[in-house]
Amino acid sequence: MIENILWIAVAFMLFGSIIPKSMKARRLLSATGWGFFSIHWFYQPIHYIEIGDYFNVALVITVGIVCLIIAHTMVKEYHNNETSPRPDITSMATSATALGSLFYFPFAQMDVLNVWIIGQVTDNVLWMLHSLDVPAKMVAWNKIALNGYQVEIILACTAIESIALFIGLIASVNAPFKRLAAAFMASVPVIYILNIIRDAFVIVAYGYQWFGPSSFEIAHHTIAKIGSGIALFIIAYAVMRILPELIDLIEGIWLLVTRFVQKLFYKVVGNQ
Repeated sequence: MIENILWIAVAFMLFGSIIPKSMKARRLLSATGWGFFSIHWFYQPIHYIEIGDYFNVALVITVGIVCLIIAHTMVKEYHNNETSPRPDITSMATSATALGSLFYFPFAQMDVLNVWIIGQVTDNVLWMLHSLDVPAKMVAWNKIALNGYQVEIILACTAIESIALFIGLIASVNAPFKRLAAAFMASVPVIYILNIIRDAFVIVAYGYQWFGPSSFEIAHHTIAKIGSGIALFIIAYAVMRILPELIDLIEGIWLLVTRFVQKLFYKVVGNQ
């Protein structure tokens, strides 16, 4: 059921992105897509609570709220028959999300692509470990063992979400091909390589019990997440230097969300 909602969301946002800007209905289509998209994100905490990843619980709830705010804004733009501002933040955000989702969700929903990318990352991680003379071995198509401890590579270990995010952002920008290609090379290959290093670190830390009985949790949930966050921040900075148009998009979404929250707060306080 949730997979169908996801594809419905992507379809609405994609249609809202490709139909002519002169058509008023494009904003209503996009808003509908954002609404369905929020349902997908509000469903995700169930999984993360089960594995004890409370950072991602807070993250996906926040993303779901942002989706609803964008949907509300686009419905308001539709009813007010507002002309597209420059830059058109809600439309840019819709295009970026639709394109990124169109790249990511086939890997999440289609077994053939899911198995392929997980297997590819598993092979690359094992190759890196062997290159560093770490005696790890593959015990299943997506499981690597070291010193009697096994780590399973799943889709979240492939960095496909971050890759899709940057592909969507880059593809949504109207810029010369040379700058788009430079932004792609500064993000997607770098993210993939750094992710291989991250996975290898988690396996070594867990296999050799660097941090005692909680080695996996500390290495994966804490150190690797902090490292990934820092790396993505640096990569995002580099991409925005190449494509300054993205600064307008990020700043616009930030202002849109903060202004909505401020208005809601003042409305609630004023009614008390």
